[in-house]
Amino acid sequence: MFYALSTLRIMPPGRRVRLLTKSEILKKLLLVCALAWGNAHAAGLPAEILSALKAAKLPSDSLSLAIVPLQSSLPALYFQEDKPSSPASTMKLVTTYAGLSLLGPAYQWATEISSTVKPVNGILNGDLYIKGYGDPKLNLERFWLMLRDLKAAGVKEIRGDLVLDRSFFSVSDENASYDDDGDEPYRPFLVSPDSLLSNFKSLRLTLRAEAGGVVTSLEPNLATVLIDNRLSSSPAASCATAKNKLQMGVDNQGGSAKIVLSGSMPAGCTSERYLALLDHPSYTASLFRSLWAEQGGVITGANRAGVVPAEAQVLLTTRSPDLANVIRDINKFSNNTMARQLYLSLGSAEPGKDSPAKSFAAVQRWLNGRGKNFDELKMENGSGLSRQEQISARHLAELLVDAWQSPYAAEFISSLPLVALDGTMKKRLGSMAGEAHIKTGTLRDVRAAAGYVRDTNGQTSVVVAMINHPQATAGLPVLDEILRFVHRRVAKQ
Repeated sequence: MFYALSTLRIMPPGRRVRLLTKSEILKKLLLVCALAWGNAHAAGLPAEILSALKAAKLPSDSLSLAIVPLQSSLPALYFQEDKPSSPASTMKLVTTYAGLSLLGPAYQWATEISSTVKPVNGILNGDLYIKGYGDPKLNLERFWLMLRDLKAAGVKEIRGDLVLDRSFFSVSDENASYDDDGDEPYRPFLVSPDSLLSNFKSLRLTLRAEAGGVVTSLEPNLATVLIDNRLSSSPAASCATAKNKLQMGVDNQGGSAKIVLSGSMPAGCTSERYLALLDHPSYTASLFRSLWAEQGGVITGANRAGVVPAEAQVLLTTRSPDLANVIRDINKFSNNTMARQLYLSLGSAEPGKDSPAKSFAAVQRWLNGRGKNFDELKMENGSGLSRQEQISARHLAELLVDAWQSPYAAEFISSLPLVALDGTMKKRLGSMAGEAHIKTGTLRDVRAAAGYVRDTNGQTSVVVAMINHPQATAGLPVLDEILRFVHRRVAKQ
């Protein structure tokens, strides 16, 4: 039959037409069948969701969906549920639930300060070692308190080097980090993980335009970061357009940086921006020296990398907030760096340095131990900030059902953003305020939402919706309509 179709063609005299081969005809027929099946398959979606897809000009095959009632007699609703999809930041749900299960909600990360000598009369005649064990929340305040405790432990002057031990994690060069396809490589959400992560390497740059010029400030104020201020103030005007007249350049040498500011700002306007300019060891060393000097401390030696000697004695240990607290920051505010710190910590029960491969193996063992075989699952860093990570809607929903039934359900669910109230869902779905805990996911070509929705009868369902498409930015109304649909969907009494 294919032979006849490919040869019995009536052609106008003198016109050359290339005959289709059997293979080409088969491909065309399969394409027609696939399109027909796709349209029929899409017809299984609720009309509200189909209309939202149409309005967003997104094809139905861009959506993967799983809706699983937990407390009602309603049937589950699936659409392309087994298709491996990029989850964006909804992958953090896998990482945080695995963290609760493997490490426990009370788990804390330690940072140790030690030396091979004891302080005498306030003087430490030797090197000071700081070793990090992956604390994801060693912020500016806690770092300052750590140095205050060091002074309380009898150290006022360090006559030796500052040695940073970052050996606990085994991670690749931080410069080989995620490409956000933008022109802002210094944004803090792109900061890579580190055993001795300090304040997310963050710098807060503040500009304030006054009549005589523009005043700049940097917090923390590090000696290794300079500001070349070429800004001028202009007559008072709308501050809304002020940022359009500002230019910033960065001369980054890794261990030091210069911020070059030019342009103008209307008098009375302010601007604030967070930057991550230095590499991890340079930032931590500079932060130590700055805060240590603020507290009247002295250090005479250099900065260097090293490993804490076996004979060293711990002078003090500072511990992070517990994991149940940390995952609230990760999920509510989609903190990528903290998620990556947690992911690397998942392999800590195994010998050797923690690494992404070791962490993925730990996640797979954990899933297998719970009778779950997620063949399509790929985890690169556990944050979803990745072009490689993937999971199906069915399996992510299955994991959320499992979390609902776990001893740590309260800690896990409360870590997700409350619709219309906080986190990344604060400005969405005001009519459903407080009726859902939803983790969001955003990449250039991905929009996703996953979590728990209460219907109007107070019954809860798991929902996972992932849109993978070059125009996924148009998919936010689709996800909102899915959440509204689940909220309205109730079992007949």
